Amino acid sequence: MEFRWLTQGQARPGVAGQNNEAIVVFGGWAIGAGVFDHLTGPYDVLFASDYRDLDAGLPDLSGYDRVSLVAWSFGIASYAHWQQGRGDPFVRKVAVNGTLTPVHRTTGVPPVAMTKTMQTLSPESYQLFLARAFNAQQPEEQIDVSARRDELQKIEARGDAPDMAFDRVWIGSADKIFPTANQFRAWPTDVARQIKASHASFGHFRTWQELLA
Repeated sequence: MEFRWLTQGQARPGVAGQNNEAIVVFGGWAIGAGVFDHLTGPYDVLFASDYRDLDAGLPDLSGYDRVSLVAWSFGIASYAHWQQGRGDPFVRKVAVNGTLTPVHRTTGVPPVAMTKTMQTLSPESYQLFLARAFNAQQPEEQIDVSARRDELQKIEARGDAPDMAFDRVWIGSADKIFPTANQFRAWPTDVARQIKASHASFGHFRTWQELLA
């Protein structure tokens, strides 16, 4: 697991960055941070990826007035596992197209789909995965098959994550990775909101503020 800054303001004495607020993003499996490039707003953004282990710690965020969380897809359960035993710095938590039960017949990715993805993973099947995630053909991208298969195996082996309350859950109506109905079964109705979007649904939003709403 690793954390890296996507945007970070010029540091000032005693302040982590030029922005007063930060967002920590737990990304999805095998899709990089490029899906967030278009989002604007007065935030420093820290991106977490690669859930083969959950050992990495956050950098010092104490200089920010407010720190929020955005967790997507398998990043949701991975975040909840990671959070156990650590101090919680987040004043608001938002989940996007995923659940705390990452591999589950009725509330997650169906086990048969997870098994098939792991068994058949290749550069070619990865392109099919991207097309399903975006509901559109994507430019050719490279994948480290061994590393990403190992990551899926670790996610499956960890199993269901500890219960974690989220302030908002965005559910794509055209999600072909985490079935939409499974997501609605997994989350409290008062925080769940459906959007007309694919699994990689961030094009639905223009700003970080809209995503955090």
